[in-house]
Amino acid sequence: MENGICLHSVIPVRAEPSHKSEMVTQVLFGELYCVIEKESSWVKIKLLFDGYEGWIDRLQANMIDDPEYLRLANSETSVTIDLLQLLSFETERMMIPLVIGSSLPGFDESRIRVGQNVYYYEGLVSESLLHQNGNSNLDTQRTGQQLIEEAMLYMNAPYLWGGRTPFGIDCSGFVQMVYKLQGYKLLRDASQQAGQGEVISLPGEAEPGDLAFFDDVEGNITHVGMLIDRQRIIHCSGKVQIDSFDQEGIYSVGLKKYTHKLRLIKRIF
Repeated sequence: MENGICLHSVIPVRAEPSHKSEMVTQVLFGELYCVIEKESSWVKIKLLFDGYEGWIDRLQANMIDDPEYLRLANSETSVTIDLLQLLSFETERMMIPLVIGSSLPGFDESRIRVGQNVYYYEGLVSESLLHQNGNSNLDTQRTGQQLIEEAMLYMNAPYLWGGRTPFGIDCSGFVQMVYKLQGYKLLRDASQQAGQGEVISLPGEAEPGDLAFFDDVEGNITHVGMLIDRQRIIHCSGKVQIDSFDQEGIYSVGLKKYTHKLRLIKRIF
C-alpha cells in the first residue's frame, strides 16, 4: 500500500474521482494518508488523522516510502495556530502559505524534514502536541475555556461544505479543527463525532467546550456546535457565529426562531 503526505496548503478531497464531484473534506499541510485505490488521474486516500476517505487529484499527491511514513506517523506533531503564516521550503527556495491547524510532524527548533526536503516555520504552534498515530499528550485537566478561545479564531468564517479552514468551513470541520488545536482527534462528520466522548445527561451539567449535537426531522444527527456556556453556543451555520442555546436547541436571535433541535451533549476532554 502506498502512503503520502500533504505538502500543499490545502487539498480538496472529493466524493468521486472528478473535479465536478462534491468536496467532502480537505487535507491540510502535513497530514498523512494511505492510498487505497487509483483511477486515471485520481487517487483515493484514507486520512490517518480521522480515517476519512475520498479522492484527490494525482498531481496533488505526494508519496513517501514506508519507513518515512512510519517515522512521521509516530512523530510528535505540532499544530500551527496562526490564522495564516508562511512556511519556508528551503530545498526549493520557495514559500508555502499555511492555514491554522496545519500539521508539522517531527517539528524541532523551527524545522521539519520530509524525506530529503527541509522546511522552516517561524510562526506560532500549539503547546499541545498531536500524535498522528495515537492519542494526544494532553492531560485530562485541559479546560474547556482554552477550546473556546481557539474557537473564537474562526469567528465569521463562511460555511463551506467539506471545509476545514477559516476561508470556508462546515459545522463538523469547525469543531474538529478547534479540538485539533488542543491536541484532540475528532472524527470528521457530526454523526461520527456523536459517538465519541461521554454523554452529558442534562444541559444544566454542561461545561464550556462540550459538544452539542442536533438532529433533523428523521432523527439523523446533522449539526454540531460547541458550548460557550449553558446559554450560548458557537457553531457554523452560514458562518461561524454565536447563538442562544437551551434544552430545546439553538435559538437564532436574528431569525427569532429555533433553527436546530437538540439531540444530545457530549464531553470529549
